[in-house]
Amino acid sequence: MSIFVDKHSRVLVQGITGREGQFHTRHCIEYGTNVVGGVTPGKGGLKMDDVPVFDTVAAAVNATGADCSMIFVPPAFAADAIMEAADAGIGLIVTITEGIPVLDMMKVKNYLNNKSSRLIGPNCPGIITPGECKIGIMPGPIHQAGGPIGVVSRSGTLTYEVVYQLTQQGIGQTTCIGIGGDPVNGTNFVECFEAFEKDPDTRGVVMVGEIGGTAEEDVAAYIEQHVTKPVVGFIAGLTAPPGRRMGHAGAIISGKSGTAQSKVAVMKQSGIHVCENLGRLGELCKEIFA
Repeated sequence: MSIFVDKHSRVLVQGITGREGQFHTRHCIEYGTNVVGGVTPGKGGLKMDDVPVFDTVAAAVNATGADCSMIFVPPAFAADAIMEAADAGIGLIVTITEGIPVLDMMKVKNYLNNKSSRLIGPNCPGIITPGECKIGIMPGPIHQAGGPIGVVSRSGTLTYEVVYQLTQQGIGQTTCIGIGGDPVNGTNFVECFEAFEKDPDTRGVVMVGEIGGTAEEDVAAYIEQHVTKPVVGFIAGLTAPPGRRMGHAGAIISGKSGTAQSKVAVMKQSGIHVCENLGRLGELCKEIFA
């Protein structure tokens, strides 16, 4: 099994006619993702590589039965695109766009409270169930189908590094999710672990965190109380200086909180197997998940 997406997912691409939208849509289709339509206002009736384009998400959903959306809309308009997808009944909204203003995302979070949609991102690589469905910008070939390990990460490129090391060790993945590193985002670590815990085919989870915020501390407490499967964790930013943003907008240490050292300590106390040398993560996973 998997979480959130599988071979039955019907994907819509908002911003499909833009350069990035076209490029990554093609790669998703080549991977086997069922892309059923795209949306670009004013370009309804066109086709992009045999994928029909619509003016609105509502029209696209009515015509195609899409239940997932991948968003490549520019930052200034991305919040409206997310809310439009939610209004149209899209169940899973994967927002790749980075640079969305924090105030816009606060409005989105509040808006989604009254909707049944799940948001992944923004500023994320997306989600993939290897061999079945890829919604995002991750390189498909590095993933290995067949499970049994789930992956969830705040970092995009570190997600790829972790997945590559797992595959090199012959460890397949059930679902891999990049939740994004912005201060305000959608699906969080706890929600992902709740889903992985319920998935019978996921027998262990790798979590990649980074400095800033309290997401890792929050999920460590949840794991200690509710997760029965082994967890391997890694925190990026061990050498980051306080007060300086490192990479993601949310990766900033404020005072004594949000440091890599504090996160590592809490994770170890919660029973998570912490890897402090990224180059050894695949080897550690082979030992822990054997």
